[in-house]
Amino acid sequence: MAMKTTEFTPFMNEPFTDFSVPENKAAMEAALRKVKAELGRDYPLWIGADKVMTDNKTASIHPGNVDEVIGRVSKASRDHAEKAMNAALATFETWKKVPAATRAGYLFKAARMMRERKHEFSAWMIYEAGKNWAEADADTAEAIDFMEFYAREMIRLNETNTHRPLPKIAGEDNRVSYIPLGVGIVIPPWNFPLAICVGMTTASIVSGNTVLLKPASVTPVIAHKFVELMEEVGLPAGVINFVPGSGAEIGDYLTSHPQTRFISFTGSKEVGLRISELAAKTEKGQIWIKRLIAEMGGKDGIVVDETADLEAAAQAIVSSAFGFQGQKCSAGSRAFIVESVYDHVVDRIRELTEQWTVGLPEHNYPTGPVSDKGAYEKILEYIEVGKKEGRLIVGGGKAEGNGYYIQPTVFADVDGKARIMQEEIFGPVLAIGKARDYKEAIALFNDTEFGLTGSFFSQDDDHIANALEEMHCGNLYVNRKCTGALVGVHPFGGFNMSGTDSKAGGYDYLLLFTQAKLTSIKR
Repeated sequence: MAMKTTEFTPFMNEPFTDFSVPENKAAMEAALRKVKAELGRDYPLWIGADKVMTDNKTASIHPGNVDEVIGRVSKASRDHAEKAMNAALATFETWKKVPAATRAGYLFKAARMMRERKHEFSAWMIYEAGKNWAEADADTAEAIDFMEFYAREMIRLNETNTHRPLPKIAGEDNRVSYIPLGVGIVIPPWNFPLAICVGMTTASIVSGNTVLLKPASVTPVIAHKFVELMEEVGLPAGVINFVPGSGAEIGDYLTSHPQTRFISFTGSKEVGLRISELAAKTEKGQIWIKRLIAEMGGKDGIVVDETADLEAAAQAIVSSAFGFQGQKCSAGSRAFIVESVYDHVVDRIRELTEQWTVGLPEHNYPTGPVSDKGAYEKILEYIEVGKKEGRLIVGGGKAEGNGYYIQPTVFADVDGKARIMQEEIFGPVLAIGKARDYKEAIALFNDTEFGLTGSFFSQDDDHIANALEEMHCGNLYVNRKCTGALVGVHPFGGFNMSGTDSKAGGYDYLLLFTQAKLTSIKR
């Protein structure tokens, strides 16, 4: 008998860890010691049932201590990619026939095991991604949430005819079922190297697809730890094929492959548009239109009117701008404040930002390093641009440490058309602009090619109603920060160049990895 959603407790978000509790602090310190003892190991590709160690490897470097190697991960060649595609194609023929509830069972088991080792998974991200304890803990919690949510959602979709029966017609038995697509390419980002990797991959496989997982080159080790977990829970070989490698060598090849059915991507606008272009071309032997599920970043902002709780607004602006060094697609890198309260809020932002100290993520500093050398140099270049475009009020350069450390930086009096207002920096840089009134502030917020997240701070119901209608972004929050979306609670995805508005962690998401099949039997 198939499992039903009623057989499970209602979905609830995984709680965050309170590290002010001595026992929790000690547990994290123990996990950090355990993981540190395992740094520097070599990791193979996974192609079907084979684990393949290659001579060509990517060294994952601790961004907060560049002398420390997290691990060396084998790189896939085009030949490896083709073998992985063949393994995924072969496995799909059996995996697609596995009952939805059975597929969901693997996710439930993996979520349970990840919950038991939560601090260990977080510790890997603290070292490899430069997250502080709270940011890493939230990442792991979100990974657990994705598995719990998508498992339930797959079972619910399988019950569609029970919950949402089609209109009846005499003499016919009609039903809609949601069947898998085929082989997908999963390309997750480095900034949420566990949560988004897990979410994209498990949504694909619980829907009955098989995948080639190409993790971000900055954070491949934590992705490998997830793949190891899925093997441990008994997931059949070939459902997930682990193929790290360069975009130029295997990314474009797999995107263009005639047997690729879909691409699930999270990353930059530039890479997303290239994937869209390649995926749109029909290759010889291809008999479908490839589906692209893409989330491509943002230039998010917070609007503050004269009626707002100004302290709450300032706190939210700083937290949204500098949480995980501003390296979130939802990060609030812009703020537009009405002129009557502008000076007060800017002064408070400066005071709060000055309290953010910088240091090693394993020592749990509020601000850690940015991801790698390329990002470090790019952000510092933008800071120099900002010095010409606005008034520097705090930060403005490198921070001390043997890693990619940058001071949290704030520019005030920035024009809406300035580069630091328009271009995605993806670092700890905040630009603030002044508006005559809240309507002009909303217009400034909307003046961007992106449209992912935004916040509006106000106590005026008419202003709030106007903002809800006029602010153009996929996730709009009122009187709270624009980061921190929770699975199930805040389905996540944006407009315009922020992607395909896929609404990850929502009730519509698995539909993107399935196709609806109508069957009609005349009696």
